[in-house]
Amino acid sequence: MIKVLRIAWLPVLLGVGGACRPAPVPAIPEPQYHLTAEQTHNKFSRRIAPVLRVPSGAIIELELKEATDGQLTPASTADDIPQVSFDPIHPLTGPIYVEGAEPGDVLAVTIHQIELEGWGWAGIFPGFGFLADTFTEPFLKIFQFDPAAQTVDFGRGFRIPLRPFPGVIGVAPDTDSLLSTIPPRANGGNMDNPFLTVGTTVYLPVFVEGALLSLGDPHAAQGLGEVSGTAIEAPMRVVIEVRVLKDRSIPEPQYETDAYYAVTAFATTLDEAARKATRYMIDHLVQTYGLAPEEAYVLCSLAGELHIAEVVDVPHVLVAMHLPKTVLPAPETRAE
Repeated sequence: MIKVLRIAWLPVLLGVGGACRPAPVPAIPEPQYHLTAEQTHNKFSRRIAPVLRVPSGAIIELELKEATDGQLTPASTADDIPQVSFDPIHPLTGPIYVEGAEPGDVLAVTIHQIELEGWGWAGIFPGFGFLADTFTEPFLKIFQFDPAAQTVDFGRGFRIPLRPFPGVIGVAPDTDSLLSTIPPRANGGNMDNPFLTVGTTVYLPVFVEGALLSLGDPHAAQGLGEVSGTAIEAPMRVVIEVRVLKDRSIPEPQYETDAYYAVTAFATTLDEAARKATRYMIDHLVQTYGLAPEEAYVLCSLAGELHIAEVVDVPHVLVAMHLPKTVLPAPETRAE
């Protein structure tokens, strides 16, 4: 029988080095809509028809499959790794058509709850990963989750904090092409950002009518970078809230928690992604708080925190910049 680990709150990461404190347990809204793990696709395109239509403000429960779409199981071993096909990788639950969403809008996706099922896996696929030229042999580790614990046994005395999140959160790009889910893009997608967990609101730029939101690639735990190519890949259930924002526009995904506001940037080099993220935070400070660009640039230098979210989808990388809310002014001082 599969155990389910219910997680209504998770540690909030603060500051450099990952110091954390527990966040209060929020009230979890009752889902109004439900999507099963069978309602999936694994490409990004405006051509993929929605499987659900909801109004802005809807609460949705989604079942998410693990990344190989069932090719790996709790009984798998490293010998099974070479037989895994990348064709069905990243089964995504959706798309969801959000009424009122139009190109140029922003879709806000708040993650209210995550339920982990009782197992997960992590491994090495030859030819894939940040150090693919060094680690050339298949490797697989299976994890079993204890419903009462917030960590999982890695072996040899190591314990990994469970901090589940969907590795893929994205809307449809404005193209008829069926795009791979592997690299992150301006529409979000495979961001593999472990900060996008319970209590986080993710802001996605809308490119097509209805936004066509999809989630997948569920991770039970992942370090910043996801250097070996996998997190703890594990099926899960997610409860989200979607809202259409008409009063703002963003070039790439952004997100926030009670502790910080963050921007993201994808590129084919770390330098360019970091430069873009810095420029996006400057733009946010100028537009939201009325700072001069020079003031915003210096503020980013004094309080901004650059994080490498993922480097595994070589050459594509994702960098985020966080700005702690403790340095922000009161809401009444924001620019009109």
